[in-house]
Amino acid sequence: MGSGRTEADFEAFYAASSRRLLGHVYAMVGDLAEAEDALQEAYARAWQRWRRVGAYEDPEGWVRTVAYRIAVSAWRRGANRLRAHMRGARPDEVPGVSPDRLVVIAALRAIPAEQRRVIVLHHLVGLTVEEISAETGTPSGTVKSRLARGRRALAGHVSEYADELQEAMTHV
Repeated sequence: MGSGRTEADFEAFYAASSRRLLGHVYAMVGDLAEAEDALQEAYARAWQRWRRVGAYEDPEGWVRTVAYRIAVSAWRRGANRLRAHMRGARPDEVPGVSPDRLVVIAALRAIPAEQRRVIVLHHLVGLTVEEISAETGTPSGTVKSRLARGRRALAGHVSEYADELQEAMTHV
């Protein structure tokens, strides 16, 4: 799809990638509504630049990165509002998401954003350390460090669910 530049190419790209990317962005940001909003804005930006973005080697990576940046910006602007809203709110209910995956997402919400991002990109998206480094603009050593710290942090949050977490991380 790297050479796709027509409206039909964009529609095919969207249909093939939107569900998967929503899962990635949701896992990185920990809030379904924020993930949906950020991803839709990222797709709108991709459509505006589709002649260029459609020619990229990895247009999915471009959309995922833009969606993550949009979500982070939204967090910074509305952190207090979001915290107030989340108090007492029920966890997001996502149709078709397994209980194991919900355990993983709940644990991911509890670790720092930089660690959460590399954990999701490595274990859920399947990117290598070098690919994560390229996508995030972070040195490989930093990516490795964040992966190690993120894994330790996750284990601390889900020690009673360690088996489920390991299973979920290998099958999501």
